[in-house]
Amino acid sequence: MWTGGLRWIDVKRETSNVKRVGGMNAHVVDSRYLGDLFGTEELRRIFADTYQLQCWLDFEAALARAEAAVGLIPAAAAAEITRKARAELIDLEALREGVRFTGHPLISLVRQLADLCEGEAGRYVHWGATTQDVTDTGLMLQAKAAHAIILRDLRALADALADLARRERDTLMPGRTHGQHATPITLGFKVAVWLDEVRRHSERMEQLAPRVFVGEFAGASTTLASVAAAGLEIQRRLMADLGLAVPAIGWHAARDRFAELGAMLAMVAATMGKIAHEVILLQKSEVMELEEPHHHGKVGSSTMPHKRNPMICEGIMAQARLARALLPALLEAMGTAEHERDWSAVHTEWAAVPELCLLAGAAVAQTLGVVRDLIVYRDRMRANVDALHGLILSEAVMLRLGEFVGRQVAHDIVYDAAMAAFEQRRPLADLLAADPRVTAHLAPAEIADLLRPEAYTGLAGVFVDRIAGAPPAT
Repeated sequence: MWTGGLRWIDVKRETSNVKRVGGMNAHVVDSRYLGDLFGTEELRRIFADTYQLQCWLDFEAALARAEAAVGLIPAAAAAEITRKARAELIDLEALREGVRFTGHPLISLVRQLADLCEGEAGRYVHWGATTQDVTDTGLMLQAKAAHAIILRDLRALADALADLARRERDTLMPGRTHGQHATPITLGFKVAVWLDEVRRHSERMEQLAPRVFVGEFAGASTTLASVAAAGLEIQRRLMADLGLAVPAIGWHAARDRFAELGAMLAMVAATMGKIAHEVILLQKSEVMELEEPHHHGKVGSSTMPHKRNPMICEGIMAQARLARALLPALLEAMGTAEHERDWSAVHTEWAAVPELCLLAGAAVAQTLGVVRDLIVYRDRMRANVDALHGLILSEAVMLRLGEFVGRQVAHDIVYDAAMAAFEQRRPLADLLAADPRVTAHLAPAEIADLLRPEAYTGLAGVFVDRIAGAPPAT
């Protein structure tokens, strides 16, 4: 193959070389050396081919048991189907070739499973079901397993954030609005805001579970015509066996469940990206109030040995961007599904749901690691609070002076002093003490007291205690 005038590539030889060095993975989430930057091993196992295959086989086995229980197929056939519905018994290369030849994702598996079964059992495989019953329910089983992992890690993250908030309850730092110093806050307060948001996500994740994790067994046009008389009982038994809720009606063309899960995971990832971005901003050399975990041997640059780059947090931000970008695909699948079934929607979900789960899950897991071992530079925080020589307390002075001259007049007076202090690089206290409009009402000692940042953190500590819980008495 000619590559745009650069060189010829022998595709067969190159892919052979790839096999020798460890596989044919074509996406970063599955990469042997980059994969942990975009997913976790635990989540990759859930979306691996063999796990997906086992979910499909679990459906076929559970369906057979449910149908046997209502007398639709022989109990012995259901038992034999169950014995043979194991991924390790499936010839994966034959399955791959079967999908390629038939253009159908399931028929080759159904044929293999039927052939594996002894006696007459094979004739009852997939009885009354349609392919999308199997694939929808299989993906739902995978999504439910991923959801449990992500929710577990979200709860662990909430615990870690609560610990950090309590520990740094009174650690003074600049509050920032529009990227500029505002009034003093505490690090504990900042973290408590993150914690409150993470807990809302945990609550949302819990609430969506009964709506989203619903199985599907509806047949060709979702009317259960193939097993009408016993259909509802088969449904009930099948879903109970698989640990999924029973659908009120067939949902082959109703794709809102995967869209809702996707929207929730995109929100979770967005919060992880926001936390990571905040750490990046506060790790800038000129600021250096926080630093993501560091150990000797962690390398920031291949050419500048001094660099301690926030590469974990940058990776989290990338995961969050990619996760959010996948949500429109799920909304498209939901909004364009046609008639009683539309395979294009299903294909979209096969690609988007696993990747979104992997990316969001990795973002949560890596944010948990950052929070647990976050490096806090309290001395730099305090130095930054003092960096503007009192300007960070301009509001406190204005409000006190306003008690004598009115708020707006006080604003104008303090504004004049603040602008001069900034431009002349002088302490605000000096400019205030030189203004008779101020000294007519405020003594130098009171001005100095108003410019103490520790005295102007408002209810920061109260809010930390409300969200994270009060620290234990010492």
